[in-house]
Formats: sequence, structure tokens, C-alpha cells
Amino acid sequence: MDLKLTQKLVIIGSGPAALTAAIYASRANLEPLIVRGNEPGGQLMGTSHVENWPGEISILGPALINKIETHAKHLGTEFLNREIVKVDFNNKPFSLITNKNETIKANAVIIATGANPKKLNCKGEETYWGKGVTTCAVCDGAFYKDQPVVIVGGGDSAVENATFMTKFTDKVTLVHILDKLTASHAMQSKILNDKRINIIYNSTVDEILGNNNHVQEVMIKNQKTGQKDIIKTSAVFIAIGLTPNTEIFKDQIELNNYGYIVLKEHTKTSVDGIFAAGDVADSRYRQAITSAGSGCAASLDAEHYLGSL
Repeated sequence: MDLKLTQKLVIIGSGPAALTAAIYASRANLEPLIVRGNEPGGQLMGTSHVENWPGEISILGPALINKIETHAKHLGTEFLNREIVKVDFNNKPFSLITNKNETIKANAVIIATGANPKKLNCKGEETYWGKGVTTCAVCDGAFYKDQPVVIVGGGDSAVENATFMTKFTDKVTLVHILDKLTASHAMQSKILNDKRINIIYNSTVDEILGNNNHVQEVMIKNQKTGQKDIIKTSAVFIAIGLTPNTEIFKDQIELNNYGYIVLKEHTKTSVDGIFAAGDVADSRYRQAITSAGSGCAASLDAEHYLGSL
């Protein structure tokens, strides 16, 4: 791979969206180059058992990423262990600057940099990450059948997680920092009268406790009184929002008020020749399989664009 040559297609990211885009692009002879980024594999690398990927009854997140990456490599995708730190989409070919101060030129770019869950930044969070602490009830909820669980947050995502968990347990506690939920009225109506869900207002998680192998309790703190209480739980689902990884794209392509990439038509961004896939442009579904699907779509759109040049 000669970085001095202009690449047909560069894919920024290395999660399900990026890797699926690479598979389709490789089959279309677009000779894609994936720039992995500083968190290769994306959120799946921190996921334990994935049980909602078609064809896989149960597979570890890192193992799933490895399988998809192996597939992409087999088809000829090139990988670069770099992070893109600056871009210039105002001139063609597009310029991508790496953390090694290299300049990569590209005729088309697919942005699949994902989004990172906002964390609590409390004691025990990192210790028990993946050991009961997670951000996806849809992914991991079934593991906690008939067990007490805690959801942290008060918006639509938190309420959705709480409602989803009632499929498996009637011991759901929702911890929210404010004195009322911020979710839409329609979402709130689903849980306010649900006896399976106990809502604790004006409180935050002060510490996550366990036996070193798994979460067992959380200590919550009332923000008005300062009182601390211990709650028994087998899981802590954090749902306080996501931060899309779009900092380097500000002033280059259109972003919405939350920092997500705005798609104009299908996977096309506000700049002709720049496409986006996965969580970086999706604040709603945020699933590995939907990211993969959008990666496929972005690759097909990029193929059509490159064919028109």
C-alpha cells in the first residue's frame, strides 16, 4: 500500500459498519483502505456475549469483529493502524491527516467512526465494565432473567431499557438525577404506573460494588439530602446518552445539534463523495446489525459515486 497514491475509497473506523462497507467495496474492486482509529473494533470489543447476530447463537463481541475483519481481509481490504486527526473535504481528492502526520488522499470516504456511550465516572465502573455494567439492555438483558437490575438515566433510552427489561424481570430500578423524567410523555406513560419498575429520583450512582467477578450492588446518593443507600443488583445499564465521534468533522460536513452526521439522501452527507454509516449517523437504533446494514448501503452509494466520476 502506497499512501502517496490517491486511494479510491477510504473507510474511517473498524466496527461492523466499516467492516461491512469494506467487504462490499472489496467485492466491487474499489480497493478500500480501512483506517482503524484509536479504538479498533468499536463498541463490540467491550461486549461480552452477542446473541442477536444472525447465524450466531452466541458469540463474544471481539470474536465477531475478528470474523468480519478476517472476511474483509480475505477479499483484499487493506488496514492501517492509524487515527485520522484532521480532514479536508473542501478540495478533491479529499485529504485525511493521520496521527503520524501522514496525508492520505481519497476520491471517496465512508465515515464509520461510531459513538461512545457517556459514562458515569463513578467508583467501580471500570472494574465491572463488561461484568454487569453495560450500555445495552437489548444486547445483554436476557442474561438477567428474574434478577434485580438497575437502569441509570431518565430519557427515552433509559425508559426503553427499563421497559425492555420487564420482559425478563420484575425487579427493575431506574435511577435518575432529576426530580422528573426527561423522556417523552409517550415513553413516560409506559413506566410511571408499572409496578415492576421502581423509579428513584434526584439520585446518582456513587459507586458500583461486587465480588471482583460481577456486579452485586450499587450505592446511590440523593443529590438533595446527601443520603447514600445500597441497592442489590446483578446489572447496571447506563443510558445517559452517546457522544458521536465527529469532532474532526466539524465545519467539514453538516452535523445536527447532538453532533451526529446529517444524511441528505440514503448514506450521503452534505459533501458529495463523503458517506456515513453506523452509530455516527444513527441516534435511534444503535445495533451492530443495523450498523452493518448501513455499511453495506454506504459502500453501494460510494460505488455508484465513484462510477460516475
